[in-house]
Amino acid sequence: MQSVDFTTLTALCAELRSQWLPARLEQVYQRDRHTIVLSLRTLEKRGWLTVSWHPQAARICMDDPPPRTPDTFTFSQQLRHQINGLALVAIDAIAPWERALDLQFSRRPGDPPQWHLYVEVMNKYSNVILTTAGRQIVTVAHQVNTQQSSVRPLLTGQPYEFPPALTETIPRLEESQATWQERLQLVPIPLRRAILQNYRGLSSALVREMGDRAQVDVEQPTDQVSDRDWQAFFQTWQEWLTTLIHQSFQPGWKQKGYTVMGWGESQPADSVQEVVGVYYREQLNRQEFEQLRNQLSQRVGTNLRKLRERVKDFQTRLQQSDDADRYKERADLLMAHLHQWQPGMDRITLADFETGEPTEIPLDPEKNAVQNAQAFYKRHQKLRRSRQAIEPLLAEVQGELAYVEQVQVAIAQTPRYQDPNDLEALHEIRDELIQQGYLTTSDNRSRPTTEPTPFREYRTPSGFSVLVGRNNRQNDDLTFRFATDYDLWFHSQEIPGSHVLLRLPAGAAPENTDLQYTANLAAYHSRATQSNQVPVVYTEPRYVFKPKGAKPGMALYKNETVIWGEPQTANQYQPTSENRTG
Repeated sequence: MQSVDFTTLTALCAELRSQWLPARLEQVYQRDRHTIVLSLRTLEKRGWLTVSWHPQAARICMDDPPPRTPDTFTFSQQLRHQINGLALVAIDAIAPWERALDLQFSRRPGDPPQWHLYVEVMNKYSNVILTTAGRQIVTVAHQVNTQQSSVRPLLTGQPYEFPPALTETIPRLEESQATWQERLQLVPIPLRRAILQNYRGLSSALVREMGDRAQVDVEQPTDQVSDRDWQAFFQTWQEWLTTLIHQSFQPGWKQKGYTVMGWGESQPADSVQEVVGVYYREQLNRQEFEQLRNQLSQRVGTNLRKLRERVKDFQTRLQQSDDADRYKERADLLMAHLHQWQPGMDRITLADFETGEPTEIPLDPEKNAVQNAQAFYKRHQKLRRSRQAIEPLLAEVQGELAYVEQVQVAIAQTPRYQDPNDLEALHEIRDELIQQGYLTTSDNRSRPTTEPTPFREYRTPSGFSVLVGRNNRQNDDLTFRFATDYDLWFHSQEIPGSHVLLRLPAGAAPENTDLQYTANLAAYHSRATQSNQVPVVYTEPRYVFKPKGAKPGMALYKNETVIWGEPQTANQYQPTSENRTG
């Protein structure tokens, strides 16, 4: 993940100072344990300033408003108590070429600052500290005690100390190429490392961007750099310093990441705030998506293995109970031929009642014929009772297995992160598993309440809308809340998969191509997605119902028609939009 370096931070602050100072602080909200947002209002507009001390995505930028859920974090409560309603009058660096900012708050513009909010953008050492005008710490996002750092502890009530001064040389536009080159050539190491070790305020991403701009390989050793490359790179170096001095940044999107210099192939953006806000939001979403998907997949896989073992065990016990009638037949035969029994016999051969074929019956030699027959009758009764007890248990476990398989299919249908809806769909699956008792959570804070995640939407050859549920919550909404009497409901036959709805206006009749198109989608969004052909049923929504007590996403249907879906064909279909919600 690209980090906010000194150049990016300078560009962000330049925009914030020109567009958002002075501003009234109207609200403080903490999104998570690494991020707060400050509601700022100027004479012209209102916006949300995100301040994050995330170890991989520390930043400060204008971003989207927070969710409408209660904020129970202590840090934000203390900020609200001290600085809410004050004016943000300045955003200064604590020292030249430092990635630590001083956000100053006073009662009104022009008054001396009463509070300082120090924002340290330093990767894993990032932090946010509120101090008084005398720099006494009132609250800190991440407290650092003396055991964690004997050099610079950050504790409530202690004086705030600036981060240790950097030892690298400060880049200067006045420095000559000869001096600059001599400093970098002192040790024959890769050019990128030489720059990072000798000068402050640079990052690996920026040095590589400079190399691309100058068409110089920054991984080559400094003793192998040609005169032409030294000259080209020094010109780019000076261009960078000139941009910092004049603050003439050109934000844009690159194939991997973003730029504030506008060098190379990039798509221009409206502001540095936009690229930084969107980039880190997407990166953190993608990171959370991967972690959550792995967690859900592992938990669902574990439950599936346990359920399948239980099903196998119950089926084995049922097979054993199939012998119940055989024990009764043995007892009947033995009671009918008591005269043939002799003391000490361990087996007896008797003619079967129906076939007349000889049947060998094992006996307990220590029991007489009647006692052996009674033992067979008892065994018969025990196995019958076992079947009566096992059959409902097996049906229950098989129903639970079908449900968990349905959840597994929903997770598999979103293999990678593409947009926030993918992450929200996984959150809905996680919430559902918690409600059903398959997951537990130690987080007492409720997850932000969001708008329902949009269904996947496609268009048939005739232009009809096809909606596909992303998870069990959406499947239920699609089938029992969203469907009308004119629609058609599709599902893979006896195979876990999504509920699929072909939306039809009143009086419209779909063509065979529309039915096939929808069946292909139902097959594709099922556990049989890798098959060539999958049986798919479709019926009217009024013939689909949920049994009492059924788990989410489970439904029964009747009056169905079977059609063969081709999931490999549907693999080529592209969703048209995702603007319909359940």
